[in-house]
Amino acid sequence: MPVKTQILELSTRGDADMVDITPGVARAIRESGLHAGTVTIFCPSATSAVTTIEYEEGCLSDLRRFLDEVADPQRPYAHNARWGDGNGHSHLRAALLGPSLTVPFSAGSLILGTWQQILYIDFDNRPRERRLIAQVIGE
Repeated sequence: MPVKTQILELSTRGDADMVDITPGVARAIRESGLHAGTVTIFCPSATSAVTTIEYEEGCLSDLRRFLDEVADPQRPYAHNARWGDGNGHSHLRAALLGPSLTVPFSAGSLILGTWQQILYIDFDNRPRERRLIAQVIGE
C-alpha cells in the first residue's frame, strides 16, 4: 500500500493559537494521488496538539476557557521552575489532547462530520514556525 508524506508549514502566534488545518490536509490527500485510505496528521512538538472541533468562534472560545481551567498558565509548574521558560501549562495541554489524529478518506475526500474540522493548537507561550507531518496511506 503506498505511503505519501507531506509537510504542512504554519506560522503561529502561540498562547493557544487555533488553526483550521482541514484545507491543508485535504490538499495533502489530493497531492498524494491516492483515492481511499487514511491520513495521519502529526505535530512533532511537545507544546502543540491536533484534534477535531466545530471551527466556530463559540466552540473555540469554550475550548480556550476549558483549557485555562484545566491547565491555568498562572499556576506554578515544576517544569517552569526547572527550565524558566514559562510554558509548563503548554506541555500539559498538549499531552491532554495529543500530537496526532488519523482521518479516513474516500474518493479523494476527507470523511468528516458535517460540522467537524481538523484543528491544530499551538499552546506555547510565544509565536512559532511549525511543521506538521501529513502521512497519507491508501490506494
